[in-house]
Amino acid sequence: METIRKINDDLAISGQITIEQLPQIAEDGFKSILNLRSTDEPGVLLDEESKAEQLGLEYTNLPFQVETVSDEIIIRVLQQIHRLPKPVLVHCDNAIRAAAISLIYISTRQGATLEEAFSQASRLGLFGVLSQA
Repeated sequence: METIRKINDDLAISGQITIEQLPQIAEDGFKSILNLRSTDEPGVLLDEESKAEQLGLEYTNLPFQVETVSDEIIIRVLQQIHRLPKPVLVHCDNAIRAAAISLIYISTRQGATLEEAFSQASRLGLFGVLSQA
């Protein structure tokens, strides 16, 4: 079972969740799930969206890979987090993309520019090979 880490009252992050975790996620008060994985990644749950929605959770899938991340993708993900009912569980395969997005979201909400927030996440190694740039 994947550990869910609360970031603040609005956000939590996790690696790939299981179907068995979804009822507990709903019981824990989450209102939304944001999945950052694409359907062709190993271990993706193909019925995650329908199961989450059956439990009353709003579900969004906005996949991206750290190797191909762009400002447009980051902006779309941040807009979805802003739009989704809170609290939101953001998840991916190992929680690194979720952690990076959460850091960027919080930083920009506190007044950092997108470039500053992305740079901070990169310096922390949350964007893999991009952190070397």
